This record gives sequence, C-alpha cells and structure tokens, in this order.
Amino acid sequence: MKVPKRLQPLIDDGLIDVVESQLMSGKEAQVFVVISHGERRCAKVFKEAKQRSFKQAVQYQEGRRERNSRRSRAMAKKTRYGQKEQEQAWLNAEVDALYRLAAADVRVPQPYGFIDGVLLMEMISDAEGLTAPRLDDVILSPEQAREYYAKILRDVVKMLCAGLVHGDLSEFNVLLAADGPVIIDLPQAVDAAGNNSAEWMFERDVDNMRRYFGRFAPELLGTDYGKEIWALYEAGELHPESRLTGCFEHDTGTVDVNELMSVIDDVREEEAYRQGRRNRSDEPGVEEAAEEWRESQRER
Repeated sequence: MKVPKRLQPLIDDGLIDVVESQLMSGKEAQVFVVISHGERRCAKVFKEAKQRSFKQAVQYQEGRRERNSRRSRAMAKKTRYGQKEQEQAWLNAEVDALYRLAAADVRVPQPYGFIDGVLLMEMISDAEGLTAPRLDDVILSPEQAREYYAKILRDVVKMLCAGLVHGDLSEFNVLLAADGPVIIDLPQAVDAAGNNSAEWMFERDVDNMRRYFGRFAPELLGTDYGKEIWALYEAGELHPESRLTGCFEHDTGTVDVNELMSVIDDVREEEAYRQGRRNRSDEPGVEEAAEEWRESQRER
C-alpha cells in the first residue's frame, strides 16, 4: 500500500521495511501491519490531539508524576508549550505501561520502540496466524470462558502488583491470540497508589470482564474478584500468585455517626489553627520582629 506520511521517516531510518495494510482506525490511533526486521509487526500511529475524540480526562491523569518542574508548571497553566508537553506525556503513558507490564509478565503486545508518535509493537495473531479478533467478536464455550477469565484475572493481579490499573478494560480491548487473551489499549492506565479513582476503576475493569465471560458461563456472575483483589492489595498481601476465591465479605456494620463527627470536628479545628497561624504570619512587621528576636539571640 501507499506509505502513510507518518511512517515514511521510519522507513527512511530502516526501522520498517514494508507497510502491508491498515489494520484499524480508531478514536486514538491508526494501526498498520508492517514488516520490521523481517517480522510482521504493528505500527500504531497516534492521532494528533485535535483529530482525536477521546478526552484526556483529569481522572485518568491524576497521580502521574512529571519530574521536570518547568514542564509541570507549563502543563498546569495550559500554555501552548504546556499543552504540547501534556500531549506528549499522554502518548508516552501507553508506551511506558507496555514496557512496565511486559516486564511484569502481563500478556500485552511486546513493544519494540516509540518514534515520533509511532509505536512499533508485536502483531497479535490467532491460532491460524491471522489477525487476532477482539473478545467481543467471538463466541466462547463455558470452559473457554472460565479459562480465559482466570487468565485475565491473573493478568490484572500482575498489573496491580506492578502498580497499574488499566482503567478501561472490556471485551473491546482484549484480543484473543493463539495463547489466550492479550490486553491492549493502555493510554489511560492509572497509577494504583496515586490516583483516588484507582479502586473504582479497578473494580469496574474486573466487573466488565465478569459480565462478559458470564454470558457464556453464568456462574461467574456470582463472583466478586474485584473487591477481593483490591482488599488484598490495600492490606499489602497481594502478589502475582495470590490464591483467589471470588468471594468477598462486605462490611455490613453500622457507622458510629458521633465518632465520625468528632473526627471531622478535630480536623476542622486543626485546619482553623493552621489558617490562623498563616494569617498572623502575613501581618506587617511580624516577620521583621521575628528576625530581630533571632538576631538578639545570636548576639547573646
């Protein structure tokens, strides 16, 4: 096929030998089948921000750390430079997540490099060597549903142990390869410890998978792996080989309202005290007087 403009630099640099065909075009990117170093691989060409329909929700970006202070300030102020850097950070998130999860033995496409907004990665194929279908496009036997659900659960546990939550996991971003399910599409992956919505997103991911596989094995609908796994994570007891039961005992105890209000009042009083000290320190002459006192102490 005609070489897309965004892929031409990779051909010029010898990273891609041939562009065979376009595999898909979505809201985030276009994916092409290419030959690279003698192997059939995928080239994911991310669309520019103005061409994409997916919104970079603040909910997903919370907890992502930016080491460069100048870049961080520009991103916060939404300057032109900051918006450009925010866009680059969003694109880098999927690449970083792929490398991190591949190292943690999560079944994701193996990444081979990220150059000028193009991600080179493993081509996921089915048992016949054809492009692997999405889970949404297949019909499973009850045995397959149970087997694949167990595999997905193991992978989300490994992801969580690696500190990440997919954030948008469903049958639409899992491919069925010859060796089982492969998790894809990770630009919205969130930091498990740094994002206040991580628990909710994780449980939603697991529940999406439970509902999907439950179509073919209805007994799976009665499981509660999401809350069980997160409870182990919060307790510091989760590891890749944790034994899971699918059962979770929900807390049905009543809340002591008086005790709760007492805690809230204590917090309010502490905050009022801090605000009072801050306001007093802003009064004219306070800092000068404090400095004079420190100077007199040094002279003694």
